[in-house]
Amino acid sequence: MENDIFALNNKIYSNNNNILLVIISELNQIKSNIHDNSIIKRLGDIINKMNYIINENKKYFELLRNDISLLDKKLDKKFDELNINNNIINKEIKYHDGRYVGHVLNGLREGKGTRYWNDGDRYEGDWKNDKREGKGIYYYNNGNRYEGDFRNDKKEGKGIFYYNNGDRYEGDWRNNTKEGKGIYYFKSGDRYEGEWRNEKREGKGVMYKNNGDRKMGDYSNDKKVGKHVILTKNGEVKTKNY
Repeated sequence: MENDIFALNNKIYSNNNNILLVIISELNQIKSNIHDNSIIKRLGDIINKMNYIINENKKYFELLRNDISLLDKKLDKKFDELNINNNIINKEIKYHDGRYVGHVLNGLREGKGTRYWNDGDRYEGDWKNDKREGKGIYYYNNGNRYEGDFRNDKKEGKGIFYYNNGDRYEGDWRNNTKEGKGIYYFKSGDRYEGEWRNEKREGKGVMYKNNGDRKMGDYSNDKKVGKHVILTKNGEVKTKNY
């Protein structure tokens, strides 16, 4: 926010000065073509006043910049005081299997924090009432990673799961599993868009092959079932029963 205000101030300062400089340039041209000393003197006075305004503008915006910086520091201090008054503190909590570093409210993890496990897993994100709740990132020690929503300490809502083999899933989650609508991107370039249940493809879905073909049909327990329609990249329509 502070940078936005500075940018706006600089824009206003620049625009004002540009207008004044144009006026000064025009007045100088008029001045050079007039031989009446009284008029020349008056034009000179006007130009001097314009230059004075430019310099005062610069001083004003510098003072304003300083005031905004001071206000920003005061606001940071007030927020810190507010957190203290609400008993929110930064703290490290140690466990038998790791530790937590972050915000704590009345002895419970609340706000922003990071949980480290001894096996190398790590969670960074939001906490509520001692549980992962809100937005966060979970790093697995095998190289996998989940980024998205958490509720009641579990992956729930919208999220992206990155696999260490290059695959990734983007979509709905429920109770720590893929559940609802989602897209699975394979490292090979293939992708599946459709329905999921209990971590597996279940229901209607479309498989887009890296060769340009497209296969549409039903899935059950992560396998194709029934009739699938195949649209080839050449525009042919085929069917296949599973």
